[in-house]
Amino acid sequence: MSDTTSALFTVEAFYSAFATRDFDTLRGAWAETAPLSCIHPGAEPLVGRDSVLESWRAILENPQTPEIRCLAPQVLVHGDMAIVTCHEDLDGDLLCATNVLVREGAVWKIVHHQAGPLAYVPEIMPEPDDGGGSGAIN
Repeated sequence: MSDTTSALFTVEAFYSAFATRDFDTLRGAWAETAPLSCIHPGAEPLVGRDSVLESWRAILENPQTPEIRCLAPQVLVHGDMAIVTCHEDLDGDLLCATNVLVREGAVWKIVHHQAGPLAYVPEIMPEPDDGGGSGAIN
């Protein structure tokens, strides 16, 4: 499996875990040895494994958290670091997101996630789910 495909696999696991509210799988997508950070839309930066993972636990446990889909991911790999940018569709509201990954052993793990609102409507919009491939991960 290529580095690009492997990094995308980790991001896919992250978004699938978010969509299914599976905290254990979501936690498994994050690095265990590298420092972690996260910036949720409109929030202060979180630094440190405990703070980052507790924020995700709270999001997943909140019944008002919207459904999510990752759209049009793009992967950049440089050595043992990968950057995956995408749009997040949260019940029709689009955000722009960045996921930074590092290699831990043979596996890509997330070390930073940041999502925020867009000041425009991007050309990429979710296609109807007809099995034809909309560019959505989940």
